[in-house]
Amino acid sequence: MNNLTTFEDFLKACQNDHPPKLWSKGLQALWYDAKGEWDASHDIAQDLSSELGSWIHAYLHRQEGDQFNANYWYRRANRPFPNLTLDEEFKLLVEYVIRS
Repeated sequence: MNNLTTFEDFLKACQNDHPPKLWSKGLQALWYDAKGEWDASHDIAQDLSSELGSWIHAYLHRQEGDQFNANYWYRRANRPFPNLTLDEEFKLLVEYVIRS
């Protein structure tokens, strides 16, 4: 996946103007979120019909402060509402996608 093996590699890639085209849609969604482009990240996550897409979608709504909507998407992702900071969850998401 474009020599991406660590969270630090991901952060370096966030210095680019666009996410690598070879990246999975999940990783691209997280890249857009890291760049502060919530809408672009949300659009990708919303189109991912998988537990990962639901998890990213949940995280984004949690970030937005919409706990009701976030709870719905965490249930769809088969995950409990996290007891982590947003930054911790973001890192966990990125590392999960890199390993997948």
